[in-house]
Amino acid sequence: MEDRKKDRLTLGKAGEDAAARFLRKKRFKILERGFRLFRGEIDIIALDRKTLVFVEVKTRSGESYGYPEESVTYAKQSQLRKIAEGYIQKKRLGDCPCRFDAVSVLIEGQSRPRIRHIEDAF
Repeated sequence: MEDRKKDRLTLGKAGEDAAARFLRKKRFKILERGFRLFRGEIDIIALDRKTLVFVEVKTRSGESYGYPEESVTYAKQSQLRKIAEGYIQKKRLGDCPCRFDAVSVLIEGQSRPRIRHIEDAF
């Protein structure tokens, strides 16, 4: 059981690293990774030009349980909104334009990760 949890954490970290590289190539400026607040976490906080972007990264090793982005539930979205509000208050950013994106990462074997970026996902 402990090995499965470790494997999941390793897969998740690899997915977040791949997502960060992907976003940098799209000229996003990464501000934070793994921002924790209110018992939750936002995987990546970045700037896309002048828009603050809160990114949820979902990684899977296959499609047998569906696409990774399908696991961003309404409850998860609500939690991310609360954390984002807390981030904006903590950083005293006021009324800045922001959005929520999702990055789906499929890592199958040794092949290159397949990445899908969904802007303004929710």
